Amino acid sequence: MPGAASLAATEYYAHPQNQFWPIMQAICGAGRALPYALRLERLAEGRIALWDVLQSCVRPGSLDSAIEASSAEPNDIPALLRSHREIACNLLQWRHGSSRTAAPFRSAPARDFARVAIVKLPSTSPLTRACGWRRSSPPGRRRLQPRS
Repeated sequence: MPGAASLAATEYYAHPQNQFWPIMQAICGAGRALPYALRLERLAEGRIALWDVLQSCVRPGSLDSAIEASSAEPNDIPALLRSHREIACNLLQWRHGSSRTAAPFRSAPARDFARVAIVKLPSTSPLTRACGWRRSSPPGRRRLQPRS
């Protein structure tokens, strides 16, 4: 879910130390220096979509660890994947509530998602900078290259 900086800016990953936009710059040229609308265009051109794992939640502040578990309502990612058969890879920042957000994938028949690579990524949050995003090329970069 968007944190305080993102909600105030009405932009995903708006915190200046979040590593999402630098990673997107490396993958598809959608860096923080561009206006937000143009960044979203570049993501679309690169066939990258943004969608929160959670549809809604109650969270005081910006920390995912502060999400009240009983309030977390997951988005229906299996329905998204069923209705968009062209999706071949789903990259998830899978930390808080991972068992709840993973539940739809475990309960769905394996054939529904056999075509979709589900890749768990570390958070791009400023609090998890130790994950190594800056020290190496972005994980999954090869997986994100358009298929011919």
